[in-house]
Amino acid sequence: MTSTQQRTDQTDAADQTQAVGDILAVAREQVLEQGIGLSQQQVLQVLELSDDRLTDVLALAHDVRMRWCGPEVEVEGIISLKTGGCPEDCHFCSQSGLFASPVRSAWIDIPSLVEAAKQTAKTGATEFCIVAAVRGPDERLMSQVAAGIEAIRNEVDIQIACSLGMLDQEQVDQLKDMGVHRYNHNLETARSHFPNVVTTHSWEERWGTLRMIRDAGMEVCCGGILGMGETLEQRAEFAADLAALEPDEVPLNFLNPRPGTPFGDLEVLPAAEALKSVAAFRLALPRTILRFAGGREITLGDLGAEQGILGGINAVIVGNYLTTLGRPAENDLDLLDDLSMPIKALNDTI
Repeated sequence: MTSTQQRTDQTDAADQTQAVGDILAVAREQVLEQGIGLSQQQVLQVLELSDDRLTDVLALAHDVRMRWCGPEVEVEGIISLKTGGCPEDCHFCSQSGLFASPVRSAWIDIPSLVEAAKQTAKTGATEFCIVAAVRGPDERLMSQVAAGIEAIRNEVDIQIACSLGMLDQEQVDQLKDMGVHRYNHNLETARSHFPNVVTTHSWEERWGTLRMIRDAGMEVCCGGILGMGETLEQRAEFAADLAALEPDEVPLNFLNPRPGTPFGDLEVLPAAEALKSVAAFRLALPRTILRFAGGREITLGDLGAEQGILGGINAVIVGNYLTTLGRPAENDLDLLDDLSMPIKALNDTI
């Protein structure tokens, strides 16, 4: 190596070190002041920060959330209309019929669905999401969803979202006509990592459903799960994928390894890494609803809820999840009250 090449390499290395060292200063100007989300490479620099910078990055993410989203927190409850027996092989999911997990196929009846919506509304939640463990809805499921939505609307003042897998255009139009406010369909992980997580359908198939939902005028809810063996580079890639989609809401889940699934033996994501990821996603998506979802209890514990809400989160799922237990709804609501974070009013979500 010549001396000139050596000096060039040293300069490049110094520039890179300087860039990493300044990433929070760059983010403060770019994201906080201008509202421009971090790029994929910039998100990676945040994810690579040492844990002793965690307080700084969470504080900046909180400032960004307050500046571009405000103090309101959107509260949502979810219920599984059809549980288990799914034909897909999502390696994290105990509802797959291909794995030896303890979850078995079951349907909930319409009165139980309405009661769940009522209980969700009593917590102050403004959103109720109907979920089904399917590749995509068949005629029977669409009929059940239509009946459930009608029954809920007759008794409960709450916005209704759905998560029913991949859709065709006719199904998108039907859900729109039913008055579905928001549709959830997670990309789950970075495009480059997706084949390691799911093999029975493609990332592109999921993307296609999301584009149809957006084009139909429904709100797009799309996030994923962190801690599924992805690299930091792939986590940054995932944030960039989501930024390109421009979803209205991003639910952030953390892997809660489920017995009997291919990912059942993976380690839980370290809390500091999880919180740093929350902040990084906020800096990539300054105006998006960023929701705490599954796995936060096992990953972060009780203190993690406060740290996340003061580190970029502005929405929560209250109560239990689809196949795992969450925190009691009262705990989250009391925390929001203690932090002076008002629940977003229903008329603000319409």
